[in-house]
This record gives sequence, structure tokens and C-alpha cells, in this order.
Amino acid sequence: MEYVPAKHLLHRSRSTEWFGTDHTMNIYRGCCHGCLYCDSRSDCYQIGEFDQVRAKADALRILRDDLARKVRPAFICSGAMSDPYNPFEEELRLTRHSLELIDAYDCGVAIATKSDLIVRDMDILASIQSHSPVICKLTVTTTDDDLAAKLEPHAPPPSRRLAALEKLSGAGLFAGVLLMPVLPFLEDSDENVLAVVEGAAQAGARFIYPAFGVTMRQGQREYFLDGLERAFPGRGLKERYLRQYGDRYQCATPRARALWKVFTAACRERGILYDMNSIIRAATLGYGDRQLTFFD
Repeated sequence: MEYVPAKHLLHRSRSTEWFGTDHTMNIYRGCCHGCLYCDSRSDCYQIGEFDQVRAKADALRILRDDLARKVRPAFICSGAMSDPYNPFEEELRLTRHSLELIDAYDCGVAIATKSDLIVRDMDILASIQSHSPVICKLTVTTTDDDLAAKLEPHAPPPSRRLAALEKLSGAGLFAGVLLMPVLPFLEDSDENVLAVVEGAAQAGARFIYPAFGVTMRQGQREYFLDGLERAFPGRGLKERYLRQYGDRYQCATPRARALWKVFTAACRERGILYDMNSIIRAATLGYGDRQLTFFD
């Protein structure tokens, strides 16, 4: 494992619109899941050799010092740039130890991951949830393991993620699904979206938050489109994407409106939250006056 220097682990968020969190934290730099569509590959983030996972040097001491300086407890987003449960975490346990610090300083946490390794830390997450909000977000864009293997070649299959979601929900943790990105011309069918909703519902998901499309920008666009050509030869997907979207950043599927209608109806029928404000309210409910600090 290569270690890279860092001055701080906690960074203040510009707003609390993303699941109510007010800080971000990345213990690792880069990711080895190999997802074709990952926006973190974009040139603007300046993460060279993105597929190589590196850890932040002296991360736990830095995080402890950052937490100690907080006047009031933070609500921390982990996994926005690099998956905190990459394969190296099983041995290094930096994410687990960071959660122990977050627990000790009475902070909350919202974790996004594609790995079922998160279930290892249910004990700490439950301890955190006893005093602060916890949101477990597992990315599932299809229930088709074979399709996912082409789009996310080194990540655990969605069947394992849904099994992890069932364990998290069964333990009483506030957990759900990130249904994003829903790739145009590959995943944007009613059948695919409804299969994710049904799988999430059976696993006890409290919420599903979707994005019916994908983002493409400099650096990531080239990797994504070339990857589609390799994964789906002969289908002309690169040409179709360029014809449809050109150099646009936000690339909604042409079926976005129809999918939203089908998706929201299915979620309402199953009692699953899908609106961000509703998700935040449900996740922070019961934490008294502290709830208000997450929206300052």
C-alpha cells in the first residue's frame, strides 16, 4: 500500500443538500472497482492513476485532530470520491477505525459503497446511530450480475450488495440504495429499474435515491466511452452517446421522465422514500435539537 500525505481528513461541505451531511471524508485515494462511469476519474479532481488505491498517511491521527477541533458534532459523508470499503480495507481497517473515532466524538456518518464489507462494521454503525444519524447507501444500478460485471468489473456483484443491505436493515440501521447512474441505452428500461426497486424492497431498504442518466466530462468521458466499446462490442454505444450528448456533462436518459413516473409509483406502493428532503428528515428524526445543526 502506498501512502499519500494529507493535512486534513474532514472537509466542510458547501451545503447539506446531499443526505444532510455537512462534512466529507476520504481515508483512501483512488479506487480499484473499475467502474466505467465513475465521475471521480474526471481531470478536475487531479487523481492520477485512479485505479491504484492509496491510503492517506497518518490518517487516523489527522482525523482525530480534525474531530477534536469541531465545536459541535459533524455529520460526515464517506465514499463520495473513493469507496471506503475497497479490498485493502479488509486488512488495513482504516475505515473501521475511522468509524470508531466518529463514534467517540459523537458524530454522525453517511457511507456510500459498492461493497458488502460494510456489514463487518454494523456494530460500530449501530453504536453511532444510538447518538447520531447513520445512513448506509449501497449503489445498485441493476440486479443483473452479468451486466454489472461489465460496468463495474471489480466490485462485488449487486446480489451481494442487496444481501448486505438486508443485513444492515435487519440490524435496524437506516439503509437504502443509490440507483445511480442509470446508464442510457443499457439500464434505462422499466424492467431494470423496477427490478432494483423490488430487490431493494425485499432487502428492507428505507430509501432509493435515483439519477436517470450519467455524467461525462474531461478525462472520465474518454474512459467511459472506450470502456463501453470494449464491454459491448458491435453495439455502437460510443457513437450513440456522442451523437446524443456531445460534450455535455449531465446526460439524462431520453426516458428519464417515463422512468421517474414508473419508479416513484413503485416506491410509493412499497413505502420506500425517494425524495432527498424526506430521506434526510427520516434519517435525522429523533436526535432532538442536534437535528437542526445539520441544516445550518
